[in-house]
Amino acid sequence: MEIGVCVLLAFLLHQVAHVGGQGDGGHEGCVPGFQVKKYQVMYRGPFQKGQRLLQVEFDDCAGNEDVTFGVSDPGFHVDGDLNLVPLRDLPHSEPVLFIRGLSARADDLAQVDIIGTRGRSAETLGDIVGQKLPYRSKRSLLVPNISISENERGPFPKFIGQTHLISTGEPREQIFRMTGPGADQDPKGLFTIDMNSGAVSVSRSVDREATDSYQLEVSTTDYSGNLIEGPQVFRINVIDQNDNRPIFKEPQYTGEVLEGSPTGTTVMTMTAFDADDPNTDNAVLRYNIVKQSPDKPSPNMFYIDAERGDIVTVIAPTLLDRETLPTTTYELEIMAKDMAGSEVGLTGTTTATITITDKNDHAPEFTHPLFEAHVYEGSTGVVVNLTVDDRDDPATAAWRAMYSIISGDPTQSFEIQTNPDNNEGMLSVVKPLNYEASEFLSLLIKVENEDPLVPDVGYGPSSTATVHVRVEDINEGPVFFPDPLIVTRMENIPVGSFVASLNATDPDILEKQSIRYAVLQDPAGWLSVNPVRGTVNTSASLDRESPYVYDNKYTAVFIATDNGTPPATGTGTLIIHLEDYNDNAPYVLPSVARVCEDTYDVTVAVVGGWDKDLPPNAAPFKIELGTQPDLDKTWNVTRVNSTHSQIRLLRSLKKDNYQLPLLITDSGVPPLSNNTEVKVQVCICNKNRMHCSSAHSHRARFLVPLATLLLTLLCL
Repeated sequence: MEIGVCVLLAFLLHQVAHVGGQGDGGHEGCVPGFQVKKYQVMYRGPFQKGQRLLQVEFDDCAGNEDVTFGVSDPGFHVDGDLNLVPLRDLPHSEPVLFIRGLSARADDLAQVDIIGTRGRSAETLGDIVGQKLPYRSKRSLLVPNISISENERGPFPKFIGQTHLISTGEPREQIFRMTGPGADQDPKGLFTIDMNSGAVSVSRSVDREATDSYQLEVSTTDYSGNLIEGPQVFRINVIDQNDNRPIFKEPQYTGEVLEGSPTGTTVMTMTAFDADDPNTDNAVLRYNIVKQSPDKPSPNMFYIDAERGDIVTVIAPTLLDRETLPTTTYELEIMAKDMAGSEVGLTGTTTATITITDKNDHAPEFTHPLFEAHVYEGSTGVVVNLTVDDRDDPATAAWRAMYSIISGDPTQSFEIQTNPDNNEGMLSVVKPLNYEASEFLSLLIKVENEDPLVPDVGYGPSSTATVHVRVEDINEGPVFFPDPLIVTRMENIPVGSFVASLNATDPDILEKQSIRYAVLQDPAGWLSVNPVRGTVNTSASLDRESPYVYDNKYTAVFIATDNGTPPATGTGTLIIHLEDYNDNAPYVLPSVARVCEDTYDVTVAVVGGWDKDLPPNAAPFKIELGTQPDLDKTWNVTRVNSTHSQIRLLRSLKKDNYQLPLLITDSGVPPLSNNTEVKVQVCICNKNRMHCSSAHSHRARFLVPLATLLLTLLCL
């Protein structure tokens, strides 16, 4: 077969690597190695033995006397004229060949791309050679990165790539070994390498979405396992196939747009995800609205940006009127397609529900210009419900009504609250009305929304209404004035004394009615009232110290009844402030004291005076010994302050109980005195304990010695 070979030489960037430097006597400026690093050969048919394919440019800067060359494909070699020629007839070759030039001064690699030959793509020389080869090494292990497609069909195992061993020395027996994830690590056995040829195969299909690349190591050893070359790292990259549909994060999306929004208003953004390679069209998505439901007033009310997924309004603002649209919610079926939306792309769908929200573009209007109400005087509560219409969305601030009274209520007797269930205004009386003051009222009511109206809408005449309130007369009970009535009286005034005069009037001034008085509450039973005149007198003695008196005040309640039909009643309170009278004698506390026997000139107790009366009918108190003879020989009482005095024992007494008479006098005019006694227990004291007598006490007058004297006289 006739063969045509076109050789194209292209100088690429800088050299990948070189070993060795420029020696003494070398050409000035010479760089040892391949002067051109990359070559191209156009494949036009099978290669014939001995045919010149290209001439490499190699200079070790010392005359190239001992240069040897090795080629990654053993079917080729470099002759003495630096020509790359086949050693035998070859139907095809690997798409990339690597030539190694080695001398005492240079160790360099060049790449030859065979354009148009069958085989798999390989990595460039710069990708393969990651570092310098050992200086003056006789062989090199070249492992290109490999790319395979996911989801490939069998038969398996399937060849996917070739490792290269370039040797410039004597042939040596060696085997290829591969390690790493996918080889001898999980997933074990996915990739295998032919131990003799270095061919790499895959044993089953791979999934890029599970693992997008595998990093492995290849080395060569002798049959004893001794390392010869490597390990060399290479990567198997999994090429993506469009095997994943776009998926929306949510099965249904919701959004809102305000009625009357300008055309082009963004409603929401749809986002789908594709598990395929994001750097390929397999994951490039385009969005589209498949269907709008309902399709009125236009089937194209919304538009979706194909690339960004933004849903915007297309309908005119005047047509986007919530109150005139057939529905307030629209459902869109959204489709996302990969492959940038091409016909072969995979699709995923979801639903977007868009709600047309309300703005306050309708003022509330009363259903009637006039409302009427009837209310009994003296009563409170709701008297009428005011009804309004509002076309805005119920239960929103644009619909909820607020009512206010503009005029007709100077005394603020009325109040309006909004019923949250039906938006009605509940007009209530909060201060009882008086028929005699006014039997007819006219109120002007205004209604507004919680939200302000849009600028081009205002409140009209229908947003106000009039309420006529007619007050119905009832027989009102008498009213006491003042209430309460407060008077001051001295306690213990004579029975029948005048206390107060009650004053009750009938509010029904248009009718002449009589009033009768009676006692309703008189806890102590001290008072009586004249049923016609309303004068209050004492029926018993007033006692300030009574348990019915609180804070010197006694309270009674009276009732007044008119003669209307039916009769009406009213109550009034009388508070009597009682002034104190010195009618309670003072007394002494404590009434018991203890002292150890055989002690004297000690304080037995400090006693205080107490009085139910108030100053100046109480303290200061005068406390002194009783009038019995010889008390002052044993006891002594001295004043401590205006209310207390101390009792001292002047001589020691034996264990017994003694009654010490005392006289206490208050400061009232006239003063009151009280003869009292303090029981003094003389006890045996031992180790902080007191042993006291429980027998009857001795009088402090020493009745025992007196009885002894009388007994002696009788015996004589």
